[in-house]
Amino acid sequence: MRSLSSTGFAIFGAALIAITYGLARFAFGLFVPQIRDELGLTTSVIGIIGSLPLISFLLATAVAPLITDRLGARYTAVLSGLFGVAGLVLISRASDATMLGSGVFSCGISTGLMMPALTAGMQAIVKRSMHGRVSSVMNAGTSIGLIVAVPTVLFMVGAWRLAYLSFAICAALGVIAAWLFLPSVSQITPANAAPPAPLRELPWSRLIRLTIFAFVMGFVSSAYWIFAPDLVVTLGGLSPASTGWLWLAVGIAGLGGAVAADLADRNNPPITHALMLMMLAASLVLLAASPSQTLLAAFSALVFGLAYMSLTGLYLMTGIRLLPGRLAVGPVLPFMAVSLGQATGSPVIGALVNAFNYADAFSIFASLGILIAILSPFYPGHIYQIGDEEIVEEDTGLQAAYDHQLQNEEGEPLEDPEDPGEESESTADDNATQASDAAPTESTVDSNDQTTASGESAEAQADGADIALDSGQDGSLQDEDHKSSQHQSADNPQRS
Repeated sequence: MRSLSSTGFAIFGAALIAITYGLARFAFGLFVPQIRDELGLTTSVIGIIGSLPLISFLLATAVAPLITDRLGARYTAVLSGLFGVAGLVLISRASDATMLGSGVFSCGISTGLMMPALTAGMQAIVKRSMHGRVSSVMNAGTSIGLIVAVPTVLFMVGAWRLAYLSFAICAALGVIAAWLFLPSVSQITPANAAPPAPLRELPWSRLIRLTIFAFVMGFVSSAYWIFAPDLVVTLGGLSPASTGWLWLAVGIAGLGGAVAADLADRNNPPITHALMLMMLAASLVLLAASPSQTLLAAFSALVFGLAYMSLTGLYLMTGIRLLPGRLAVGPVLPFMAVSLGQATGSPVIGALVNAFNYADAFSIFASLGILIAILSPFYPGHIYQIGDEEIVEEDTGLQAAYDHQLQNEEGEPLEDPEDPGEESESTADDNATQASDAAPTESTVDSNDQTTASGESAEAQADGADIALDSGQDGSLQDEDHKSSQHQSADNPQRS
């Protein structure tokens, strides 16, 4: 395995999510008008086929923790990629509804297996303090996949088979990358982590409410994911190529969904949940009211993308927070509820379109979304713990949810274990600090010695000067005596 940094793993995970979620699952609605016309399928049949990847996603998600524990992150991701390649090839070669349904069903299995595999790899490679950021980047892969799918519609009009074949090639490259970069480990639970709470002690009321809200959101959003492109072509008279702008707008707005979800969790989740669900319902009404207006249709896609990605991110944080210690269930439960709602809503919206028309069917689904948005005060928000003197509010945001996913016996978040390399570097730094603290003492001693030596030298110089002065004085006296003797000898001849 080739090692990846936290940033590298986040980008790598986003690329795999872009393939399995964006291309293999959500891009199907983008090609519905072309597929329906070529294969001669009714809206009811399209609705049933659209529910198949969601059903297979539920089945794969249910067994994904067992498969991941058995095979490890690398082989689970490779298996996911192989299902994706097989499904995309089947879709590209589909000649009837059965073959098409088999392809989208296989793609749903690929989607359900990929995220648990990446989660297991993230736990092995990425520090827990970085899980929130890495998860946000990986979740953005869905939007990236939708954006990547747009050029195939804009520049390959009517060539949906070739488009899906190119998606299959991308999935094959993803399989090779998963084999090279993902570790072959299962999900890791630290030994010092507290065991999860017994089933009877779980907050069942809050979990049930979360599941209901996620299910209804998935039910309402299925209308847009499956039939929005077909609506603007059938009811609005737009060309199939123009539907690419819808998915481009959904993908761009979805990139901001992670940030919006984090802000929603920090600022009264029930109220922000109501706002986002209202926005999602409004996007359905706006599209049904003006399907022939490209700009209004694109604006409705922007609203839908932001609302959908924000709501799924909010459900993710709530699920993790309500199920601490359950690594395989907390992040997955809300997504299973959303997928179950989409699997239920897809055939229902198809039947409504077949019985009435697109405008009425979308209006009915939007009305349901508005009704549930009004009930958002029952959404499970923050938990307030009453202490001795103050009310303590739990931490908010995606990283805070991951921090509390694993707790110690005292109920505090587990900290990342110290790296032995980092510990040795820290010890070396401490030793260097101690050495630097001791160094000034030695230099002081040296300076004192130098000062003493210089003092002694000065004294010696002074003594030498005194001796020289004394010698000079003695020499002067001798000179004076010599001169006086000369004067005396000079005087003596005159006297003689």
